[in-house]
Amino acid sequence: MESVPEARAWARDLLAEQVGGPVLDDVLLLLSELATNAVAHSDSGRTADGRVTVYVVRTSATVHVEVADDGSDAGAPAVRVPETDDDGGRGLWLVEMVAAGWGSHRDGAGGSVWFQVAG
Repeated sequence: MESVPEARAWARDLLAEQVGGPVLDDVLLLLSELATNAVAHSDSGRTADGRVTVYVVRTSATVHVEVADDGSDAGAPAVRVPETDDDGGRGLWLVEMVAAGWGSHRDGAGGSVWFQVAG
């Protein structure tokens, strides 16, 4: 999953001069979770030519991040509350807790999840 650290580094370089440390930390954490989910739970991570695309938009009030993938048959992303001893399953729960807003949509065979962080 080398694409996840690459996405973090790209976003860090893009936003480092534009947002404060705590906002950047939140963006990078949530981006890592969504990118990991895209690779682990979509066709992007199951096919040799799979692709994950990250979009970042900075406005005066927010940072908007969208992670698009090749989709899957699993249905829409859903938040679940993890048990304390679970090894995973915290991605969307963290997004729900930290982001000012988030959502998902399908576009043809692909899908995407987005979040916004105030900043």
